[in-house]
Order: sequence, then structure tokens, then C-alpha cells
Amino acid sequence: MKFSRLLIPTTKESPNDAILPSHKLLLRAGFIQQSGGSGLYNFLPLGKITLDRVRAIVKDELDKAGCQEVHLPIVTPITLWEETGRADKFGKELLRFKDRHENSFVLSPTNEEAMVNLVRQTVKSHRQLPVNMYQINWKFRDEVRPRFGLMRAREFLMKDAYSFHSSTEDMIREFNLMEETYKKIFRRLGLDFRVVEADSGAIGGSGSKEFMILADSGEDTIMVCSSCEFGANIEVLDENEKSCPKCGGELTKTKGIEAGHIFQLGTTYSKPMRAEFLNRNQKLEPFIMGTYGIGVSRLLAGIIEQNHDDRGCIWTKESAPFLIDIIVAKAKDKNQMEVATKLYNNLLEEGISIILDDRVDKKSGFGVKMKDFELIGFPYAIIIGNDIKDNKIELIKRDGLVKEELSLDSAVAEIIKKVT
Repeated sequence: MKFSRLLIPTTKESPNDAILPSHKLLLRAGFIQQSGGSGLYNFLPLGKITLDRVRAIVKDELDKAGCQEVHLPIVTPITLWEETGRADKFGKELLRFKDRHENSFVLSPTNEEAMVNLVRQTVKSHRQLPVNMYQINWKFRDEVRPRFGLMRAREFLMKDAYSFHSSTEDMIREFNLMEETYKKIFRRLGLDFRVVEADSGAIGGSGSKEFMILADSGEDTIMVCSSCEFGANIEVLDENEKSCPKCGGELTKTKGIEAGHIFQLGTTYSKPMRAEFLNRNQKLEPFIMGTYGIGVSRLLAGIIEQNHDDRGCIWTKESAPFLIDIIVAKAKDKNQMEVATKLYNNLLEEGISIILDDRVDKKSGFGVKMKDFELIGFPYAIIIGNDIKDNKIELIKRDGLVKEELSLDSAVAEIIKKVT
């Protein structure tokens, strides 16, 4: 991709209402743009590319775990919510409206009821179980105070999965599988995280775990163990507790950003909705359920909360919109542009995700290009400058701005070895 062909409106100033680093930087670096209403954002080209990369990782790991992708409407009849009593419980966060025929609907903030409705129409026997279906779809919650950019927006991209079982034991097996699957997703994204015991809240059920991205800006206070992987939200663990209940190690307080949550639902939704199957004895009984959510668009904010400096974003390799930014110091210099274009094409042929900063306008000199590289946060930059006369180019790692000189003759092989 050529930089000059992409819409990347970088800015020097942060909006006055932006508090968190991710909110400031995603706006300044041209990933997102405030839309017409509070808590609503446009994803600009870089933001959409990054969102798609994160989405692809989530999908890949879920598919490997045997989950099946579906797509449900964002508009749900309110009658389904009334079956479980959540139409009243959710309150004003549930955006309600009527169509031209005076039928009542909601913009879905989550889809337990809708997925139960799907399954009760299609799954009739224990022989069809277990089944785990997921979607990666837009949701809407009418937050009273949307804030912090993508961290607490009203409209957001969420992965929500729902499993259906003939026994509690099998549901717990799937719950444990989803915990391991989530760990794989968060590790692939390069995140430092903890799995913590949590409160089930408005979703319900008998047990739940949250996946917390560790960051000073997190809204949640969690207790973590220094000796093992144990963690717990202070809502479910006394904050004065000093030792880990699992290993006896020391517990300390830290901050976390909730990016995923898994629940053991049991029959919380299937029973009131009369979602039943024929068991081995040919008797009807309600499905045993689990539900599993990841805030996909929130992950973008979480990655930057954990990976940034005073110059800008620092994307992890798996999440970055492009792995390498080729910067031509003097784009009007024919030799520099030829070298840059050849290197760009060679790396593209090797499957490297790369962008060529080919801008030639007066406002986009070398200094501006470098500042944009630092602000946007591509993992690496290659500088094509006067050193090509000596057969040299420069590779810069964004994390720490570590510089290294490379030989132009062996550049492709050396770059692939260092960045992949």
C-alpha cells in the first residue's frame, strides 16, 4: 500500500475530552474519528485494517477450537428479552424502538436470548449436542456516560459465543476449552493479561472469569499472585486478603482492562425460554449453557494502553495495520524512490505487510514522515536516504526506536529474518 493513497489524517493536538492514551492516540494517528454522537466512532482505513487483523485472530482460534460462526441480526424483537425478564433488568442501556407496524425491538447489546431462540428451533436431540456457535458482530449499549474512546463506546464490535450441552460436566469442559482458547488469542496479540475470578453481573449464571489486560489506566482493580497465574476481581475477593488461596503466594493490587468474559450459565436462559431437547431417556430437559464474550474493538484500545510511549502508538506485530513502513527521505530523488520501490515490491512478494511512504508534498518532509511513523506505531521502519550511495539502509524498531544499519544487497533476507 502507498501512504499517499490512504486516508491517514494525523494530527498534533489531542481532543480536549480525550483522557486515556489510547483515546488520544487512536484519534491523533488517524485510526478512528468521532462520529455525530457521543460514543460513536468511524473506523478510518488504518483502524479498519487493524480491527480486521484482530478479528481474524479471534476467528482463527475459535474455529480451531471447533466453534461455528453464525450471524444474527443486530435488531432483536423485545419479546425475546421479555421471556427472560432482562427487558426490565437491563434498563435504559437497552435501546428500544418500534417499526412502522408498531412492533417493539431492541438494538442488541448481547445475544443470549436470540441465540437460544435459534437453537430451540433447530436442535431437538442430545445427539446434536454439544454445539458452540459464535458471531463477531456490532452491538449497541446506550451508555449513560460513554467515554474513553473505544474503551467504553456505545457501539462496539464484539465476539459473542454460546454453547449448548446435555450436562453440566460437558458445559464445564467447554468452559475450560474457551479459557484456553482465549489465552491463545491474547498471547497471539502480544498482550500481558490475567484471567481472574469475577462476578457474573447482568449476564447471570453460577461462575465466570474475566480476561484482564494489565494497564495502569484500567477501570478494574484486581488482585494478582506473584507466584502463580491466580487473579481475582476485588468484587469476589476481599481486597485485604494478603495470600493467594491457591498457592499461598503474595497477592498485590493492580489495574486491569476487561477485554473478555466467559460464563457458566447453566439453565439461566434456556429454562425461562423453554429451550429443551430430548435426553437419552427421551424426556425433555433444558439446555445447559455457557457464554463467552470478547470486546474486539475494545482490544484495539487495550493494546495501545499497554503499548505506547510519549511519541505515539506501538502496535504488536499481529495487530499492526502494516508491519513495516518504508520511509523515503527525499521522495523526489529518483534513485531513492527506485530503491524504495524495488524493496517494497520484493518484500510484498515475500508476503510482508508493508506500506511505502511515498509522499512528495511540501508539508510531508522527512521529519513529518518520521513523526507519523512514531505516532502511528508501525512495528518497523526502513529508511531509504543518502546512505544508499554506500549500499546501506536503516532499520528502526518502533519499540524503543532501536536503529540498525543493513546492507542493501542482502536487505530482503535480513529484514525478513529480523521482523518475522
